[in-house]
Amino acid sequence: MADFPRIIDDRAASRFLVPREAFTSEATFEREYAAIFDRCWLYLGHASELAEPGSFLTRKVARRPILFTRDKAGEYHALFNACPHRGALVCRERKGAARAFMCMYHGWTFGSDGHLMSLPGSSGYPDGFKTDPQKQMVHVPRMERFGDFFFISFAADGEDLATYLAEAGDYLRLVSEHSASGMQIVGGTQEYAIRGNWKLLAENSFDGYHAACNHSTYLEYLKNANGALGATPLSGIAHDLGNGHAMVEYTAPWGRPIAHWVPLWGEEGKAEIAAIHAALEARVGSERAERIAHRNRNMVIFPNLVMNDIMAVTVRTFYPTAPGYMEINAWALAPREESEWLRKYRLYNFTEFLGPGGFATPDDVEAIEKCQQGYASGGDGLVNDISKGMNREDGALFDDEEQMRCFWREWDRRLAAVEA
Repeated sequence: MADFPRIIDDRAASRFLVPREAFTSEATFEREYAAIFDRCWLYLGHASELAEPGSFLTRKVARRPILFTRDKAGEYHALFNACPHRGALVCRERKGAARAFMCMYHGWTFGSDGHLMSLPGSSGYPDGFKTDPQKQMVHVPRMERFGDFFFISFAADGEDLATYLAEAGDYLRLVSEHSASGMQIVGGTQEYAIRGNWKLLAENSFDGYHAACNHSTYLEYLKNANGALGATPLSGIAHDLGNGHAMVEYTAPWGRPIAHWVPLWGEEGKAEIAAIHAALEARVGSERAERIAHRNRNMVIFPNLVMNDIMAVTVRTFYPTAPGYMEINAWALAPREESEWLRKYRLYNFTEFLGPGGFATPDDVEAIEKCQQGYASGGDGLVNDISKGMNREDGALFDDEEQMRCFWREWDRRLAAVEA
């Protein structure tokens, strides 16, 4: 038998169970890094974050410090942010512009592509030392670009990024099509931590079942804010996008800067939204424009990339540092050409609902942490039930749990492959 907790996926009996040990076991946590985070494609950043040649940013991805650069020729590089000499961080800044990076420990200096440019006391080293491949900064084994989204993999082999993304790739394109001139990351980064297992946030990110109860305060707030809600009902379906990726797509009564008007925006706003919608139709066709403007999407790209295309567009990643602890980063994505008042509304929504101090995220954090605390009650064989909608013949609804089952099947498959 496998020495990690296996899901119970009994389709005939409409029974889907996940052992709670999967959220608490240290051995399972380490196996997840070997089977998932060391093998899957992981989100690194957006092209707009390195808008000019010479720009850079640093980021931690799956416990590893990464230096993401754009060299003077405009080429992008993903480097392990560690000096080949003694291992110190080469770049200690969060982001900026630089033609070279000098390690603070001994002064070794590297170009944006990681090559060793100079080192103090070079006469003490043999000929050819500076060009030795082992003396250069190490590139992440694989980096690929899908539109303006960059992903990396720590595995030297495996499927290409487009194959890995499967049908999720079309929804990344859909987000990009919000803009005629390109999308951009706006402002800074939301950073926070949750005392809970990372898979709980994966579940929560596209769980339509919890909204009415867990986010009741936000829904009441919108009802009492004059004109903040339109007449569109809340309804939708779940999509299996392949390879563990899944999504809920639904209509909702709140406004969307692209391009769903609500009375709060007034007649002037209505005219601008109508113009945006007309331009969208001309560019992508009426059917796709309708989906972009009037449908919301909460998507999880396995294992840990969330795209919330709702009242604002949020890009979110989360990485575990222990079975019961994770670190989260989130960014707002918006059209470059967006007007000042729409941008203001978008960012207000981003912080009001999705931010760590907004209406939704504190609710979600509390629920996740209470789940993790509940697992400490112990008891052999305790399981979570994720079977809602499993017996629905005409397809899962947005408040069913098929999207979570997609995630868990891929999780189980990958851990079983490592076990084998």
